[in-house]
Amino acid sequence: MPASPGRNFVVAYRLTPWDAVNRLVREWCPEGFELVAVPTDAPPEEVRRVIASADFLLGFWSLSEEDFRAARNLKLIQLMSAGYDRIDLDLAARYGVPVANNGGGNAIAVAEHTILLMLAVYRRLVYHHLNVKAGRWRVDTGDLYELWHKRVGIVGLGNIGRQVARRLRAFEAEVVYYDIRRPDPETEAGLGVTFVPFEELLQTSDIVTLHVPLTRLTRHMVGARELGMMKPTAVLINTSRGAVVDEQALYQALKSGQIMAAGLDVLEMEPPDPNNPLLALDNVTFTPHIAGPTVDGWPRILANCFANIRRVAQGEPPLFLAEKYE
Repeated sequence: MPASPGRNFVVAYRLTPWDAVNRLVREWCPEGFELVAVPTDAPPEEVRRVIASADFLLGFWSLSEEDFRAARNLKLIQLMSAGYDRIDLDLAARYGVPVANNGGGNAIAVAEHTILLMLAVYRRLVYHHLNVKAGRWRVDTGDLYELWHKRVGIVGLGNIGRQVARRLRAFEAEVVYYDIRRPDPETEAGLGVTFVPFEELLQTSDIVTLHVPLTRLTRHMVGARELGMMKPTAVLINTSRGAVVDEQALYQALKSGQIMAAGLDVLEMEPPDPNNPLLALDNVTFTPHIAGPTVDGWPRILANCFANIRRVAQGEPPLFLAEKYE
């Protein structure tokens, strides 16, 4: 699929809120490709004008059917995220446009953040931090726990789930997992993980950590029924997407003591409504959907994204295609 004579491939890039990332994208864009930046506040007609001439879309996109109709030259939607819930995959398929994620470029960052939340919850990090700043030293330390030898249940053993499993080995944790697609036995052995059915994972794990994409199948996959299966000392960690968990059910489970605590990097509404009852609970540790973007991780993400764009431009099939889990 060579470029037309005298014409570069056009990559329409949706600007991010991070100036440093926008600069990196411009620096990494390879020769033979024209990068056209689309501001986040661009009106729909301007976005469609750019899309109409684009061969590739790069960044964080949400597209309507009118956008797809305008995108006559579009060969690939290359997301910079691990998730692809902003894109209607059925609509993309109907228009014959493949959708790819970042190929695990942020998997290390999210895995480290997942471990961070586990430890922060177990050691009541935020509580003690605020006490020290307020001049209160070792006041009511409460029950503190170790990750050592705990059973951790990983839901979703993709790029991120596997990186979490690798890091848990350093804590000598027992790692079980559930995924609708099981890897081969050699991969399981190399990661030190054991497959168990979803219900068994919920019933027996000290920590349940979620690493699945948001689809019709995974939306609210953890609700009142699932939370009711978990141990009263269990912790729920979510660094995937907020809507994977039924927040109302989670609030009730945390308030009643049905489970002990949660560590959440994501919520169903972001930023959250100030009246979200989860914000009033002391047994939840929050971060503002920051598990993925790190200074160290962006080069990996951009390397994967531009390598995939070059593949398609050369007539090869894309990598990192979105799996619909349906």
